[in-house]
Amino acid sequence: MLRILRRFMAFFQRRENPNRHLGLPQGDTKLKTVQGVVTSLCDDYGLIDESIYFSTNIVTENVPLKIGQKVTAVVEEDKTFVELKATKVDVIPDNFDVTKPLDSRIRVLVGYVTCIKKDTVYIDKKIYFSIDIVSEGFVPYKGDWLEVEYSTQPGTSNIKAHSVKPMNCKHVDEVCITSLQERHGMIDYTIFFTLDSLKLPDGYVPQPYDVVNVVIVESVQLCCVWRAVSMTPVQRSS
Repeated sequence: MLRILRRFMAFFQRRENPNRHLGLPQGDTKLKTVQGVVTSLCDDYGLIDESIYFSTNIVTENVPLKIGQKVTAVVEEDKTFVELKATKVDVIPDNFDVTKPLDSRIRVLVGYVTCIKKDTVYIDKKIYFSIDIVSEGFVPYKGDWLEVEYSTQPGTSNIKAHSVKPMNCKHVDEVCITSLQERHGMIDYTIFFTLDSLKLPDGYVPQPYDVVNVVIVESVQLCCVWRAVSMTPVQRSS
């Protein structure tokens, strides 16, 4: 990971004015704003979503960054180069943020699961909901980022959740189980899974070095930001 960060840093140092001595036209650049997660971090630079380089001196809030921290970034996109560079980074408060309302009653809250007690999922002490309203087929786990549609009861600050789903979810094919200890493991060193919350085909027991297809959700876990929620072994032709 450090090697990847150093490659990005060296690339952008060379890019500061790559055609300065050649008299060639500069690349066609444009800016866009994205939301992502800090996935790699060194003393003075890091990566967002493993693809956007940033220097820590452009972070606007005086908040110590950490892996898994959600941020919004203004990104310089250059058609001449594949790599992306952030020109401004804003830290999203650690636990949740509220987006603009969908209408006058329903709002959307984004936050991560801090604990689960019986059939109740907690984002913090005041924001919790029954697991029954979670989207079908998904079981939240501590650290999972969720998108919650909610409303507030008139005249109070009480929140009523209406629907809950993973904030980010995607399929990843043909990846390798790189470690498995008791009931927890890693896939490709970057995706966490636990047998306590993992859908498996009948009769299949994951083993180290199995090649699998997985469905993953964004989640705050130790040393990674994704969690596998289902796993299917890849059938290899003989």
